[in-house]
Amino acid sequence: MDKQTLNHEKIHLAQQQELWLVGFYLLYAFYWLRARLLFRMSSHDAYMAIPFEVEAYAQQHDMDYLKNRERFAWRIIK
Repeated sequence: MDKQTLNHEKIHLAQQQELWLVGFYLLYAFYWLRARLLFRMSSHDAYMAIPFEVEAYAQQHDMDYLKNRERFAWRIIK
């Protein structure tokens, strides 16, 4: 696994800690389903629109991101 992918997954771990694992996966599924059904996005586009993924992809190249990350940063889509 390369450094960016590992950092991406570590960002997901921080998100999971904030929401307790179950909350993370419930919201993950909710955001994906909402994008698919309400906005009629493709499966891939719905995946890319999930706020957790938006944050992780946007910050995966910043190896210091987790040191300064604000709690619930996934709620602030930049």
